[in-house]
Amino acid sequence: MTDVVLLAVLLAAIAIGYGLGRWQSHRTRSTASPPSNTELSQEYFVGLNHLLNEQPDQAIETFVNVLEVNSETVDTHIALGKLFRSRGEADKAVGIHQNLLARPALAPHKNEQIQLELARDFMVLGLYDRAQRLLTQLLETSRDDSHRQTGKALLVDLLEREGEWQAAIDVTLGTLKRHPEMRRPTAHWFCELAEEDRRQASRAMAKRHLRKALQLDADCVRATLLLAELAMEDGHYTRAIEQLGHVPDQDSEHIPTLLPLLKRAYLLNDDEPGLRRHLEQLLARAPYTSTIVLLGETVHHQEGIDTAIEVVGEQLNRAPSLGGIDYLVDLYVESQQLAGRATDTRLLLLKRHTQALLDQRPRHRCRRCGFTIERLQWQCPSCRDWGTIKPITGIEGE
Repeated sequence: MTDVVLLAVLLAAIAIGYGLGRWQSHRTRSTASPPSNTELSQEYFVGLNHLLNEQPDQAIETFVNVLEVNSETVDTHIALGKLFRSRGEADKAVGIHQNLLARPALAPHKNEQIQLELARDFMVLGLYDRAQRLLTQLLETSRDDSHRQTGKALLVDLLEREGEWQAAIDVTLGTLKRHPEMRRPTAHWFCELAEEDRRQASRAMAKRHLRKALQLDADCVRATLLLAELAMEDGHYTRAIEQLGHVPDQDSEHIPTLLPLLKRAYLLNDDEPGLRRHLEQLLARAPYTSTIVLLGETVHHQEGIDTAIEVVGEQLNRAPSLGGIDYLVDLYVESQQLAGRATDTRLLLLKRHTQALLDQRPRHRCRRCGFTIERLQWQCPSCRDWGTIKPITGIEGE
């Protein structure tokens, strides 16, 4: 058991002791039954004994059993429920919170607070349908603005987890002025709808959803990339290139992300010189490894390997990177092979080292929580934020 959890249990015990003291004082004034007080005190000290012996489960069970639910102790019960949930025992938290809701004498404010905690319990247990019913009912009946806002946030989180994108949008749209931080997630939900439309061959609806995404978040790279892909599928390669030209202004860190589609659009448009000029413009803005590599491949195809080596070498002088060196070694090896010379073993050794180092590293990282992953995902699996995973500079070209 960690010190943090032990401290939490101890604080809960202190709160319970305080609640018991007040409850017993009230009982002493209202009835002459000292044996009951003595019994309660004994139970309380039994709980403390469990706590001091590092038996937190027995301690909490003792406190819950001895503490009567009333207006003075309800906060302590709620705290104990939260403690169970934080310890990974959400089923016990459900028991505590459901027991509280069974008390009709509780004030409406407390009743709603308990409903929110019970919804959190259900979500932790994966009982999304029960949590959704509880939250929907609370939003229909609550007059407490803070509870309504909390309930909406929980409901949106639940709907997002379930992939109910339109329902999440419906809940959120009316709150964007008050919560502008939700514009980016909502834009991605529209992108999710567009992806579904695309799979169902509803291209017009997909484009409509993507335009709504960009209205909400003008910097939504994902929406721009999807519009470019749709233009490509329609055979409008010049339009796709124009769409991709917006990405560096939206988020220059996603320049590596747009390159495969950019290359395909230019080649299908039979405009390899245009691709080279576009890559040179991107490198003037941000010298990413993947851009250097693609420029090297383009020059190689147009003017031969020696010119490619020269161009890549110049770019790496400006912005050295592991991925760039790995590609340059490939060019040197190929150059020797084309010249009919035996490959320098030192180059092969260097290639093994650079490749091994690259193989050990992920290609993308979440800028919010640091989570690393090989392939790009638009929602971080760790912190669940949207649009925060981006290529890692220097190895993104591999």
